[in-house]
Amino acid sequence: MTKFQHMGLSDNILNAIDRKGYKEPTPIQEKVIPFLLSGKNNVIGQAQTGTGKTAAFGIPLIERLDEKANDVQALVLTPTRELALQVCNEIDSLKGNKRLNLLPVYGGVSIGNQIRALKRRVDLVVGTPGRIIDHLNRGTLDISKIKYLVIDEADEMLDMGFIEDVETILSKTNKEKQILMFSATMPQRIVNLARKYMGNFQTVTTVQENKEDITVKKAKQIYYMISESDKIELLSRLIDIDTNFYGLVFTKTKVQSEEIANELIKKGYEAEALNGDVSQNQRERIMDRFKNKRIKILISTDVAARGIDIDNLKYVINYSLPQNPENYIHRIGRTARAGNEGTAITFVTPSEYRKFMFIKHSSKALIEEAKIPQPKDIVNAKVEKIKDEIKSNLSKDIDPIYEILTEKIIEETDQEPSQIISSILKYFYGGILKEENYNKIKEVKSSSKSKEQRLFVALGSSSKMTPKKLAEFIEKETGVNIKKLKDIQVMDKFSFVTVPSEKAEAIIEIFKQKSKRKRPLVVQAKSKREVRK
Repeated sequence: MTKFQHMGLSDNILNAIDRKGYKEPTPIQEKVIPFLLSGKNNVIGQAQTGTGKTAAFGIPLIERLDEKANDVQALVLTPTRELALQVCNEIDSLKGNKRLNLLPVYGGVSIGNQIRALKRRVDLVVGTPGRIIDHLNRGTLDISKIKYLVIDEADEMLDMGFIEDVETILSKTNKEKQILMFSATMPQRIVNLARKYMGNFQTVTTVQENKEDITVKKAKQIYYMISESDKIELLSRLIDIDTNFYGLVFTKTKVQSEEIANELIKKGYEAEALNGDVSQNQRERIMDRFKNKRIKILISTDVAARGIDIDNLKYVINYSLPQNPENYIHRIGRTARAGNEGTAITFVTPSEYRKFMFIKHSSKALIEEAKIPQPKDIVNAKVEKIKDEIKSNLSKDIDPIYEILTEKIIEETDQEPSQIISSILKYFYGGILKEENYNKIKEVKSSSKSKEQRLFVALGSSSKMTPKKLAEFIEKETGVNIKKLKDIQVMDKFSFVTVPSEKAEAIIEIFKQKSKRKRPLVVQAKSKREVRK
């Protein structure tokens, strides 16, 4: 607590921090809290989820807000309603004995209750842009006198198309307020927003690995080559082979999340879908059941999963391929937390292999291909689980009635005790110990999965390329080690280079992403047969 004590925080806040169990500030807290307490600077904090940024702005806000003010003093903007609730609860847990009224404001729930709450004294509003604008248009929220504005996860706001809404909200505030913006990345649009509205601002960055970076390294990461039509069967096998399965399954669309949840429920699994069509009340009930393990499988879209933070989540499954490396890291950062083991699994169809290799290379993740669990393996895993459960429940302290029943069965049958036990086990477990319960999964391979690939590069000696310069150029643009490039052949207008297949897919995808031309600078070279055609 020494570092917190040297920040000049009140006893009330220090006691609240101590009750929360914080021992020392995180790097972002150590840098941001003094700036906000001074009230002199607008601040951009470059930090991701898991670095303690809510407390970084929540603690100084609590210290500086006036208990006797009659107007809204602070506004925190978040991209999702889940995050709005999470931020509001976190700040509320830090206010100690200070009489401050906090209100989360978001869509998907009754606006009437929020209007009634806003008529009473509210010091700090935490909300999503759409619902905040709704209140501004209705005249039920006045932010013209706020002293502090926090924009949380600004890059997420950009990705979700909320930046125009944020600018609208900014235009309704006074010029004297202090602004704090948090963003994991700094795309140009965010920088432009800061320059336009924040004037002279201080940038604070932290080098500490955030929770996602740490868990990405800790999580076991595997992928399966699978056809689209066999994904649900593979998912069922993965759930069954670990009788303690507890996981979050990511899909691309709302419709797909519901389809998968319905398929799993039909098969008898405890599963539910979470997507943008789910009301806030439903969402909270679903999350409560999931966190308490009353349901073991949650199928969600990326947007709906924002804000989900569960320390003991065992699996994250990418049923649909993530859109980009950042999306991959963000997804799998939800497992292997708080010292727990975790596994991230990605389903890859043959047509997605190139994109997947790009994600793997760019995220610098160690993702190994795994063999699809066979029905025999799953049944054996279930047998071991049943055996362990029976052994752990064996007892010498048995009610006499069961001993009498056992003796009667032995006396009245001509079977050996082992046969009797087998019959009992078959009666209770026979339905789940059948290999024929599982459908066949056809083996698929990517057409790109040869050991090496020959690449065509639309640069040659006329572009002042030499084998060495070409290798250095590819390494600079893609990060692929120059030692992986071989058999470089430089012609007048173009060149060829041979690379390991895995690196080839990454190189092609990177140049495809960077290209503004009709044809990317680097593509897979045609085979001799294709050239003859």
